[in-house]
Amino acid sequence: MVSPRWIRAGWLIDGSGGVLRRDCLLRMEEGLITGVAPFEPAAVGNAELLDLKACTLLPCLVDCHVHLTWSGSSDPGLRAAQLSAERKTAFAAIRRHLDQHLACGVVAVRSGGDAGGHLAAFRQAGGDAAVQPVLFKTAGKAWHAKGRYGRLIGRPPDRGRSLADEIMRVSRQVDHIKVVNSGLNSLKHFGRETPVQFDEAVLRTAFGVARRLGVGIMVHANGRSAVSQAVQAGADSIEHGFFMGRGNFARMAEERVTWVPTAVTMQAYGEHLAGTAHLANVAPPVQADMDADVCRRNLEHQLEQIRLAHQAGVTLAVGSDAGSLGVHHGQAVAQEMRLLITAGLSLSQAVAAASKNGAKLLGLTGQGELRCGYRADFIAVPGKPRCLPEALAGPLQVFHKGSRIYNRFDSDTNSNFD
Repeated sequence: MVSPRWIRAGWLIDGSGGVLRRDCLLRMEEGLITGVAPFEPAAVGNAELLDLKACTLLPCLVDCHVHLTWSGSSDPGLRAAQLSAERKTAFAAIRRHLDQHLACGVVAVRSGGDAGGHLAAFRQAGGDAAVQPVLFKTAGKAWHAKGRYGRLIGRPPDRGRSLADEIMRVSRQVDHIKVVNSGLNSLKHFGRETPVQFDEAVLRTAFGVARRLGVGIMVHANGRSAVSQAVQAGADSIEHGFFMGRGNFARMAEERVTWVPTAVTMQAYGEHLAGTAHLANVAPPVQADMDADVCRRNLEHQLEQIRLAHQAGVTLAVGSDAGSLGVHHGQAVAQEMRLLITAGLSLSQAVAAASKNGAKLLGLTGQGELRCGYRADFIAVPGKPRCLPEALAGPLQVFHKGSRIYNRFDSDTNSNFD
């Protein structure tokens, strides 16, 4: 039997959403956590100890909404080229973006739709977790109604085929389905809602098929009706949810539908658009004549919705929509966590949204928390918890099954690992 390994943590955020702990000892065996207790030198004895007493430990993170073939660049030419990239170029972008996630402690991501089908091809070509450490879940091409928003991330059902038919046809190629049930959140007219794309009966039938096939269901929905229909029909998660209204919160909590607010998109758009009207052509997926002030108001409204939803018991999971304008892979997760804290969540609750809740949404059993029986996947960040989440952009180490897989520590960081 492999000897147990011990880790001393100066501070521990376990991912449960509970209180922070000071000076803890983690016991690991065969890649799993087998004990979490206050540090006692006698408990370790002469066994191997990794001393991270000057660091905060937290679970590895999950980004529940990404577009791996797109970067967050604001360069119009680059953004346009991403839409028609050949497979070789798309594969290089996917690898680069997965590396960027790992550098920020993100070890699992969920695709929000890929019109080129590149991510599925990347997996088939062997680019999965067996050869790189960041797990990705793919929706393949998202589904939208004919003539409606969604072309950049998917396609409509073929003529003569229902949404349910299409889901059954592609179910073995995807980890989850992505359905677009509204238009974009308007960046020109504050609070404007777009009509729903699929009626509730169509969604209910399609989601029933997905459920029977064991395929997850993520739904792009902005506005009260689009969200309400998706929740009633049985979605696993609502993506974006701008202007969904208070009436949806109680039902989402009751039905245990997770909300992925992607608030950081509005922050990024506002910052990039202020005084830069020439950025009207930086697709995907932004709109002409965008208004920085509308973006700011959208963000403020979304933060208020997050506060109310959290109070109502809605499960929140971090998703960045990385690949959107100004939303960069990896680092946007910490930015979204900061916005959740601004909306009223504690640091521990924001970490839970980025770890435990995300892992559950992606179906990652035994991951997302630092507790007995769970996989020893964690991040070590120098300094006290008050430095988080911003410290995720600085020096850190990432551990998978107790072994270090990424290191960006400064040379003077207090650790005797080497």
